[in-house]
Amino acid sequence: MKKIPSTIDNQIFKEDVLEVLYNRYSVIGPIWTKQQMEWANGIYQTFKDHDKFLLIVYIIKNTLDFYSHNFVKLSYDEFYSHDTVEIRKFNTIDLSNALNIPKESTRRKIIELQKAGAIKKDTKKFIIDRSAFPLIKPIKSTVRIARFLAVFSNLLVEENILPKPFKSENIEKILKKNFSYIWKIYYEMQIPMLLSWKKVFKDLETWHIWAVCAVNQHLAYSTKERKENHIEKNRDDFLNELLYSDNLINSHGINAMSLSDITGIPRATVIRKLNNLIKLNHLKIDSKKHYRLTGKNSGQKFQIQKDTITQLANFSTIIYNLMVVSEKEL
Repeated sequence: MKKIPSTIDNQIFKEDVLEVLYNRYSVIGPIWTKQQMEWANGIYQTFKDHDKFLLIVYIIKNTLDFYSHNFVKLSYDEFYSHDTVEIRKFNTIDLSNALNIPKESTRRKIIELQKAGAIKKDTKKFIIDRSAFPLIKPIKSTVRIARFLAVFSNLLVEENILPKPFKSENIEKILKKNFSYIWKIYYEMQIPMLLSWKKVFKDLETWHIWAVCAVNQHLAYSTKERKENHIEKNRDDFLNELLYSDNLINSHGINAMSLSDITGIPRATVIRKLNNLIKLNHLKIDSKKHYRLTGKNSGQKFQIQKDTITQLANFSTIIYNLMVVSEKEL
């Protein structure tokens, strides 16, 4: 067990947080993947187009970078006090290269966003009008992240990394108070994750469908393990057993109708993507037409998941250190 620092700042270190994420993955991993699935569902609902969402958040993230570099920090209420926000000038080719979207598709989607009123050009300025897509406002995301970090803080207390657990409502206050800074870091975690999965699956709709299958198995398998023997597993053991164990039950799969209902993606598209996922050995189907993961092509997926967990440790550490520093204000 690590000794709680006695220094005045009680600083939390990313390496310690990452170690808990890895060693106690069977406890915290399913909770994290569930909130990621809910975030992905929100991505699709915003525009019914993952790439349009990616374009908008990337442009917003560049603006948040500008704020950060110039020591501007906006609260949630300040950032959303107006429907419009001025954004840094962008180049279609740069967006295409950064987000791995073909140039013509990028140009077309930007035009569609302009026609929908989401992006506007006012003389020399570019403006995002959030009233055209109200679902982008992260009302549920801030609540989900605060709840996750509150649960995770209990594990960190057990490992003597945090002096005490934090309540979700207090975490949410800190998220909103430091919104422009924290959301920049949040996007720095989520955008590379999306781009990495896009390289594997070629498009984000396919990844989204596969990811829901993965989360479904995370949740079902973790519940089964808790009921049977309450043995905790580290990340590698959990994922390997999830993929390769002979004792897995068929109920860990999920059908096409449920996938469509959860993601919001039309059922015909879901079925077409599922067939392709089976051909590429990313998924398999049983006699009940339930889809589940295979152990094939797992190396690259494991690495992406590992990179995301590392970024999650960094994000969590920043929030917890803000909580420690701001404790008197709460």
